[in-house]
Amino acid sequence: MSKNKKFAIRVTEKRNAWTAEITRQVTSRKTVVSKREAGFESAELAQAWAEKELAGFVQNQVVRNERKGQQRQERQEREERQAREAAERRARYEAAAEAEEEFEDDAE
Repeated sequence: MSKNKKFAIRVTEKRNAWTAEITRQVTSRKTVVSKREAGFESAELAQAWAEKELAGFVQNQVVRNERKGQQRQERQEREERQAREAAERRARYEAAAEAEEEFEDDAE
């Protein structure tokens, strides 16, 4: 059984056949079925299918988390670089305005 809190396995008997469901905990009160397969001859077959699919779900989540983490890091670096460039432009503008003001004072 997986130690993942987000996904769980539910095996039920319906109409003389077993159904396996992979459920996802959306909120503390809401759970949705992410994947369902029906028609298994035994609970063991349904459980085996669900565990195999759950491993795929968890692996996809790991890959997605890594990808999103990389995107987040790139976005933060880009925002920091843009903030630095804006500060440099502001400093150059203020220095140029101050120099122009001094030039006008000297000209008078």
